[in-house]
Amino acid sequence: MKILRSKIKIGRTLKNIYYRGDLEKGIFKKSIAIVGSRRMTRYGKDVVDKFVSEFVTNGVTTISGFMYGVDTEVHQKTVDYGGRTVAVFGCGLDVIYPPENEKLYGQILENKGLVVSEYEPSAKPHLWKFPQRNKIVAGLASLGVLVIEAGEKSGSLITANLAKKMGKKIYAVPGSITSSVSVGCNNLIKSGEAIMVTSASDILKIKSTVHSSLSTVHNLSIMENSIYKILQLEPMGIDEIAAKIESSIVEIGSTLSVMSLKGFITESGGKYYLSK
Repeated sequence: MKILRSKIKIGRTLKNIYYRGDLEKGIFKKSIAIVGSRRMTRYGKDVVDKFVSEFVTNGVTTISGFMYGVDTEVHQKTVDYGGRTVAVFGCGLDVIYPPENEKLYGQILENKGLVVSEYEPSAKPHLWKFPQRNKIVAGLASLGVLVIEAGEKSGSLITANLAKKMGKKIYAVPGSITSSVSVGCNNLIKSGEAIMVTSASDILKIKSTVHSSLSTVHNLSIMENSIYKILQLEPMGIDEIAAKIESSIVEIGSTLSVMSLKGFITESGGKYYLSK
């Protein structure tokens, strides 16, 4: 299958991406990035199976990084259940890495999936390229990033951090407190950086609730609506809001005052919270 090139929206920016497969309009409309340890345990394998089967049933596209462990399991289970998956490479698309995934590469394409990379088709894999490709993994996912098994200094935490900077939701599956590959997930949950989930329905329900609550808010200006969406993710200070929306602090401050008078937000300890 021929390698093509297209501009794809990653976060807020358009990026030139090489791809093979079915870049159908809407493939990312309902999508989830799933990342995790390369040293996947039996527990991790069972968790992937549970979540992926539910995502496929609900028409959700899975996205991962095509590496050993959780990545490979996510792609394989999605294919096995008849769903669509997107593999983001840390090398060129003519270089199958890891080589053990050659068969999986073909299965993804046969099932209307997609393989993508920002690198030239013949580019070799290098360690520095894999953390860099994590931005694409996070950026393509409309529903957010789900972390399944991650060590204390796992590359999956890099993906979670990138997703947070993009204003995307982060979900984590709790693991055994005695397992080294669960430390990262448990810390994300404990610190409040990730929402703890135990099934795909947790994520899908959360997403639908967000849209529902937003639709009940009337008479918001464009700026007010942008701030409302940002604060649905987490409480923030005025500087953080200004950075996310890329607007002046003066304009943000004025808008926050109006929203406060309308009763949409409250302020406490320098952070703004949604009140309804």
